[in-house]
Amino acid sequence: MIISLNWLSQYIDLTDISTEEIVEKLTTCGAEVEEVIDKSSEFNNIIVGFVETTEKHPNADRLSICKVFDGSEHYNVVCGAPNVAAGQKVPFAKVGAIIPNGKFEIKKAKIRGEVSLGMICAEDELGLSDDHSGIMVLDDDAIVGESLVKHLKMDDIILDIAITPNRADALSHIGIARDLAAIFDRKIKYPAISTKFNLCAKNDDAEVVIENPEGCPRYSAVIIKDAAVKESPEWLKQRLTSIGLRPINNIVDVTNFVLHEVGQPLHAFDLNNVAMHKIIVRNNNAKDKFVTLDSKEREMLPNDLMICDGEKPVAVAGVMGGENSEVTDVTKDILLESAYFNPSYIRKTAKHLGLSSDASYRFERGTNPNNTVNAALRAAELIVETAGGNIVNDIIDIYPSKITNNEVAVRYSRIEKILGFNIDREKTLQILKGLEFSIIEEKDDSVKVSVPTFRHDIEREIDLIEEIVRIYGFDGIPNIDKISLALSPQTDQTSFEDLIRSKLVSFGGTEVVSNSLLSDGKTINYDESIKVMNPQSSEMSRLRTSLIPGMLLNISRNLKANENGLNFFEIGHVFRLKSDKINSFEDFEEESHLLIALCGNKNITEWYQKEDQYNFYDLSGMVENLFDSVAAVENVLDNYTEDDDIFYYKKIKSAYDKILGEGGKLKKDLLEKFDISEDVYLFEVNLDLLSGLKRDVNKFEPILKYPKVFRDFAFILDKKIKYNTVVNTINESSSKLLKKVNLFDIFESETLGSGKKSLAFQLEYYENDRTLRDEEIDKEFWKTIETVKTKLKANLRG
Repeated sequence: MIISLNWLSQYIDLTDISTEEIVEKLTTCGAEVEEVIDKSSEFNNIIVGFVETTEKHPNADRLSICKVFDGSEHYNVVCGAPNVAAGQKVPFAKVGAIIPNGKFEIKKAKIRGEVSLGMICAEDELGLSDDHSGIMVLDDDAIVGESLVKHLKMDDIILDIAITPNRADALSHIGIARDLAAIFDRKIKYPAISTKFNLCAKNDDAEVVIENPEGCPRYSAVIIKDAAVKESPEWLKQRLTSIGLRPINNIVDVTNFVLHEVGQPLHAFDLNNVAMHKIIVRNNNAKDKFVTLDSKEREMLPNDLMICDGEKPVAVAGVMGGENSEVTDVTKDILLESAYFNPSYIRKTAKHLGLSSDASYRFERGTNPNNTVNAALRAAELIVETAGGNIVNDIIDIYPSKITNNEVAVRYSRIEKILGFNIDREKTLQILKGLEFSIIEEKDDSVKVSVPTFRHDIEREIDLIEEIVRIYGFDGIPNIDKISLALSPQTDQTSFEDLIRSKLVSFGGTEVVSNSLLSDGKTINYDESIKVMNPQSSEMSRLRTSLIPGMLLNISRNLKANENGLNFFEIGHVFRLKSDKINSFEDFEEESHLLIALCGNKNITEWYQKEDQYNFYDLSGMVENLFDSVAAVENVLDNYTEDDDIFYYKKIKSAYDKILGEGGKLKKDLLEKFDISEDVYLFEVNLDLLSGLKRDVNKFEPILKYPKVFRDFAFILDKKIKYNTVVNTINESSSKLLKKVNLFDIFESETLGSGKKSLAFQLEYYENDRTLRDEEIDKEFWKTIETVKTKLKANLRG
């Protein structure tokens, strides 16, 4: 974005502020100034000269010898321009001057035998236009000897500013003035609109129809009659050339001026070339050709948004107008378009055409839907000023669904918590008002504002906090000698995740990071997944609902590189839909998950050991150890199912209301999608739930003073009866003397009977304050045996 400080001064008073401070403040508030150009330095040693006499060069038919006066001295100058004549006031580059176009230095020279002590310049040589038909002739009121910069009022500073994609509001002089007004607490002087007008759907001169209101939510049109297309006045040409634009004619120049003034793209149609005086905004019907203003034939695609008249397309909406309706020297009546187009429509069309214009650059980032009429009227008044004519007071404005201001509240306590320091309340309000956020409601700890529609990037409280601190200035953040952090293991999620990382690394694990975007074919729980509106590719079209696909892609790549013995883990976020359509943050959920993965060899063949493969019990042991270390979770493997859509024979679940984690050996059909032939064991944990079960800080416990008592037994029971069912039965039948139940043997054989298995347990009894007696242990032990036998129809194995 190119900004002229002279032009900017029309909207905000910055006379007491240096260029250096303006550059620094803009850069620190997010509008990075990449280059500062002092235009006056480009015309050093170029002055207003007076051509006293001209005579034909004795040795060249097309050259003239001129006598040029600079107000104090006379210079002999050889000139080849056909229009040079005595009595003219001209741009005169003296010896030592650097010509802007070409950057060459003027030196004393001998041209065809005659000495030349300078150069009389054409407009293109000065970088003022493309005109090289002859020398530039200045107005009669030009003062001989005065610097050309001063005469042309070009003593200007130009800023080249990098605007981030979310700041479409800053793509204009008034947009930049708004930031500076908030920074320096100044008022903006907006251009006045004096025309009295009425809004209507159509008038006697034209009609507008929007057939695609999604692509074009608003279309405004102003009619100017009896205008005269001609060269723009100097002030208008100077404004445009200062920012590198080439003046064309007064109509086109006004639309470009307003574009760079307020950020609203405009387009002028020759009304008499618009069939039936009717504008229709619709999708392109078929693949066809269209000739744009640059005389190039473009291939349009079906559903490209087009501006059409009663018979044919006349413009590519938001990108470029057509040759068939452009303003020419004979144009008298003008239809001035000022619209708001859906950014996604413009982005797609500009991309496939490979065509980026000043208009599309702004439309695809989002313009202000509620400024179309004001911008059109501003341009219409300037057209009347520069071209004559009359504005038709009935302004056409089609706006089916009004886009209203968003309302966002920000808490002062939240600002302090996010930033780490306090910003005075009055300063906060001044910044918000300076950015033109209207105050709706003030409370003791918060303020609610109405966000103008030119700031569509402001949606949440954190966005307002970012606005406040960028205008406040990062250089205003206080220096703190010492920062004290109180990290509570009960509440600090980052600390908890770091603890998990350290544990898994100690188990030999390697952390991996996977892309959170997946293709349709790689997505698990497809119906719950969230589709990306504008994916970069088909491989990144959906947000992941699980960490498993990304992990399998990592494993597949490693196996293809002959890497075996994979012990991986990943901590990341997953996303799931909660309703059919996303209208707010309530319609989807985001969770933090952990995934542990084992594949291949857990050790390789050495002289002291044989090669061994990872199995389910390696996974379960790691999970048990992890849970025992970081969370108050016991018997995590107690609940499992024999089969599942994703996992073979074991699906570990928690014994809690929600699934804390699940995993096991992956099924072959899922592995085949990722080109994996090895067995893979995975366990995925919901860290948000697990962090709520964090273990208390370890406390010292003295060694038990009294002996433990152990009793062993084995039961023969039905194979369908699960381990945890037996353990629950044992615990239910026992008193507080029983402290632990340990399964130490599983045996299956036809000798036990058809469909039978044997489970052997060791029971551990003790008390902290006394020695247990044999008779009380025996009584409790045999009671437990009888209960298991009765409830589970089990037989005690001898």
